[in-house]
Amino acid sequence: EWVRCGMARVVPLPLVSLFTPYELETMVCGSPDIPLALLKSVATYKGVDSCSPLVGWFWDVMEELTTSERSLFLRFVWGRTRLPRTIADFRGRDFVFQVLDKYHPPDHFLPESYTCFFLLKMPQYSCKAVLREKLKYAIHFCKSIDTDDYARVAMTGGGGGAGGG
Repeated sequence: EWVRCGMARVVPLPLVSLFTPYELETMVCGSPDIPLALLKSVATYKGVDSCSPLVGWFWDVMEELTTSERSLFLRFVWGRTRLPRTIADFRGRDFVFQVLDKYHPPDHFLPESYTCFFLLKMPQYSCKAVLREKLKYAIHFCKSIDTDDYARVAMTGGGGGAGGG
């Protein structure tokens, strides 16, 4: 009953039978595909010009990623795995790409993200290959948000494993 009520807020119930399960999933959850044109359209840049080589390398690498890797990227940078369906559904929330000069040497650092702000902080990498390596490492191996795993271990008294971060 609760699912039915929730669905009714998104799709009028008499219309549900007109859609395939995939169409309903897309309306409710967003598309499992990550359209980069949509992400680019809501991107803003801090500390770097949108025409800089670093920004170009970033979008080139994003184009190279598989759909599942793009989903991992969104989880890393926003804490969710799908984009909203349209620009209007972002409700004014921009994807912020920020470059900081605090990383010395930059090629030794991973990108940082702040999921509450849909913010990616990127070191000024020396080349696209380094950006690809560091970004892919971050999206594949950063599995928790705000050290959730550390908090859970501390609260339960568990441990014994190597920590990540």
